[in-house]
Amino acid sequence: MLNVFSRSKHRREAAARIYAALVSRAREPVFFARFAVPDSLDGRFDLLTLHAWLLLERLKGETRLSQALVDAVFVGFDEALREMGAGDLGMGRKMKKLADAFYGRLQAYGAAADAAAMADALTRNLYRGETAPCAGAMAAYVLRARQHLAGWKEGAVPDFGPLPG
Repeated sequence: MLNVFSRSKHRREAAARIYAALVSRAREPVFFARFAVPDSLDGRFDLLTLHAWLLLERLKGETRLSQALVDAVFVGFDEALREMGAGDLGMGRKMKKLADAFYGRLQAYGAAADAAAMADALTRNLYRGETAPCAGAMAAYVLRARQHLAGWKEGAVPDFGPLPG
């Protein structure tokens, strides 16, 4: 019986390490400086969600670890909202809105079958429908990172591959 708790703790710790790598990559200045992702709350949310999608794609079939990662992402969203002054009364509504946006983006990126479709999905989501001359280059980065993550072994820190640029 105690072994179940040990595995659960191990999974949460693994998800925390993965989440830390995800946040680190999503905060890289190159995305804001060279790839014109808005350095705003929305831009940061979208970059985090994009990189979460990359990891969740790699973790398909690893249901418990995937869920632990999603839990870590949403704890991060909750903490960020609270740091910005969100109170308990409106928190449920705000978290639902974030969840809808998060899962909608996961679906959009998952449906992108090639670089052109990924660039379209990025234009709609990461760039919020604005003209995005960098969308093609960003799509190429996403597809390279996805391929690079295919070789990632669970237990290691995720390696998204080289930064774009």
